Amino acid sequence: MNPVRDDTATTTCPVCGAGFEPAGRQRFCSTMCRQAAWRTKQRAPIEPIVARADTVYVCPDCDTRYLGTQRCEDCNTFCTRLGPGGPCPHCDDPVAISDLFDNKQLAARQASRRPRS
Repeated sequence: MNPVRDDTATTTCPVCGAGFEPAGRQRFCSTMCRQAAWRTKQRAPIEPIVARADTVYVCPDCDTRYLGTQRCEDCNTFCTRLGPGGPCPHCDDPVAISDLFDNKQLAARQASRRPRS
């Protein structure tokens, strides 16, 4: 139990847990602990990873495809990523690029784009 307004009592540092005698309103045992606490408090928030609107996902349970949605509405499970794609112009269902081209066609297209030296 810490006595209130008793400068002779020892206090525990919230960063490293070491006991020390505070001088005035001192909260940390050293300058390093004070700076570490400030850096932790001022750290930039981590941005959540958002599903891209041009990515096609498929449910592993019911094989339903979604465009930009990572969770199946029927099964309530997370979907697996098929890759980039978009809506089909005829039926408006999500279609991945890997459905339209096979690996040989994609490899041939990438090889033709490389500059010749």
